Amino acid sequence: PFEGVAWTPRPPQGLPQDCFACIAKPPALRQASPVLSPSSAVYLMESKSCKGDSLRPAVPCKHSVEKKTMTNPTTVIEIYPDTTEVNDYYLWSIFNFVYLNFCCLGFIALAYSLKVRDKKLLNDLNGAVEDAKTARLFNITSSALATFCIILIFIFLRYPLTDY
Repeated sequence: PFEGVAWTPRPPQGLPQDCFACIAKPPALRQASPVLSPSSAVYLMESKSCKGDSLRPAVPCKHSVEKKTMTNPTTVIEIYPDTTEVNDYYLWSIFNFVYLNFCCLGFIALAYSLKVRDKKLLNDLNGAVEDAKTARLFNITSSALATFCIILIFIFLRYPLTDY
């Protein structure tokens, strides 16, 4: 009944049933053949695996070997230091720059306050803390010296030097 039909042996596949990566690939993608012959057409139409087929040797899948050596997947969460607690003294620096800019100390304090904000965005906590201390120092100095000068001006206006 099957005249002219030649028997072609199946290539050994032996793919495990649980490996989706290997089962999902059709045989044409696993073995590239430039020209389809009648024997390869039969090969394409065959089922990918069969539990009852004892002629196929059991070949371990490379994906199942990787699964055995792979540990449990873990999630890595990067925790950055909380830079919101570093005070940048920005408003105090602007006030000193506009109203109490004694010998440009308010401008220097404003520059350090801006550096603190930049370092907070870059998550450089140590640099932000150091620049915040410097900005606070310049703000204190500018405020103290400007207040001292304003008090001296009021004293000299109230008691001119001609009275002495």
